[in-house]
Amino acid sequence: MTPIVLLILVAAAVIVVISVIAIYNNLQRRRIAAEGSFADIDVELRRRHDLIPNLVETVKGYATHERETLTAVMQARAAATQARTLTDRVEAEGALGRSLGRLMAVAEAYPNLKADGGFMKLQGELAETENRISGMRQRFNQAVAAFNEAIAVFPSNIVAGIFGMKVIGFFKEDDEAARVAPQVRF
Repeated sequence: MTPIVLLILVAAAVIVVISVIAIYNNLQRRRIAAEGSFADIDVELRRRHDLIPNLVETVKGYATHERETLTAVMQARAAATQARTLTDRVEAEGALGRSLGRLMAVAEAYPNLKADGGFMKLQGELAETENRISGMRQRFNQAVAAFNEAIAVFPSNIVAGIFGMKVIGFFKEDDEAARVAPQVRF
């Protein structure tokens, strides 16, 4: 083998190694961005978890025969706080959101509860938290989309496959009822 051929082979190998390193680093940055984005959501989810027991206790005082709904909310909260993987957390938080929706529907049936200042304050804080979660969920989903796209396209899909990188699930609303626009009648 001539020195020129050997030099060309070494240069090609160096280019391939540098390309793989660059692609790997890009994928890692995108994964870290998605995980960091979920960490931002996590702060608000913890705030929501802290508000829920107070909200349930307030409703419990007025809606004593709504035990099933109150129990479902607390069980959903427990499941959400115990979920460990990102996918499990997203699913558990979705279930918690749906049970909170049912709790708010129960509260609508009790005029005295709706007039309670403590309940109104808690409901306002929860609504504010839900709004922040919604905005952060959009940013998380954008980061996840960028990561998922990067591991799906050539040549980074090869590097992602070599290093066992998997698609990250979106934080989405699975409840079909939540996707339907509400009917407003005057």
